Amino acid sequence: MPMPTEERVSQLVAELVARRGFDLEGVAIAAAGNGELAPVRVKVTVDSDGPADLDAIAALSRDTSELLDAAGDFGESAYLLEVTTPGVERPLTTERHWRRAQGRKVRVKLADGAERIEGKARFDARVGRLAGDATIALVIGGKVKPHRVHVPLADIAEAVVQVEFNAPGAAELELAGGIAPGRPVPGEEPADLAAPGQHSDTPTEGVAE
Repeated sequence: MPMPTEERVSQLVAELVARRGFDLEGVAIAAAGNGELAPVRVKVTVDSDGPADLDAIAALSRDTSELLDAAGDFGESAYLLEVTTPGVERPLTTERHWRRAQGRKVRVKLADGAERIEGKARFDARVGRLAGDATIALVIGGKVKPHRVHVPLADIAEAVVQVEFNAPGAAELELAGGIAPGRPVPGEEPADLAAPGQHSDTPTEGVAE
């Protein structure tokens, strides 16, 4: 039996995810091993404005597994379900991503034709507040000469949050407006934050009866 597509799984789980107070950030389906009988890994990535609640993620994982089993799209094929929140090094592609990344260090690439920031099309900055006109405040200059610039989101082609091993300077963090509520302090995350809130079921729990 053919595996369901990522789009199909997204359609199946979207309402459940929203009902539990999360945003569905993406679904990825890939082989979890070698051989024809190897299960597939179904990764469902969710996020919310608040901090990751491991109990809520675990409950969502159980309900998602039951929903997928009931839908029957996997037939009798085994699958490994993983429900997780985004890792630290995540791209910022929507306004809610920028709001949740306030206070984080980000690597920015400006779109072709956009006005350069101090002559640069690529630079590191700390994310500040997002204005109502979809303009983002960015703190550049690091700890030495932090200062704030404002860039329309439409002018940003790519932005990826960076892993930090040291705490940001007080001045640059103040200019950024602090850290988004419920988010970890840059440089103080646990070592395994690359997959916060992760919860997986065993492959046998993902077999539709």
